[in-house]
Amino acid sequence: MAGETNISLLIKGMQPKLNMGEYVFCTVKDINKIERKDTICEFKEKEGTTIVIHRKKADELSLNYDYIASWITLMIHSSLDAVGLTALFSNELAKNNISSNVIAGYYHDHIFVNKKDAEKTIRVLTMLSDSYK
Repeated sequence: MAGETNISLLIKGMQPKLNMGEYVFCTVKDINKIERKDTICEFKEKEGTTIVIHRKKADELSLNYDYIASWITLMIHSSLDAVGLTALFSNELAKNNISSNVIAGYYHDHIFVNKKDAEKTIRVLTMLSDSYK
């Protein structure tokens, strides 16, 4: 099932959804010490494996982190071949002094922002979406 590639339709239909909870980025040397059911995602780097995980679980596992994020999902099924979606919304967030960390899944784009910016991010993304309607 292919996702949407039309940038106007993507922006119009992105419907940002704030997921409940606090999320952190941690790095681990041995990913096998972390249960996969506990991670949101992982990325292997030369220095170690970066994981995104619920803050509470990171605390239980005594993992180090220095960034507490909120997780926003764009509910439109965007194609991995879509051009410009990330650039458009990340530019709009930057104009509003919001740092964003974007992870693309097969179906949706996921944006992690500083916890303090969560509601502001939803407003900015909703205004951007509404400007295309």
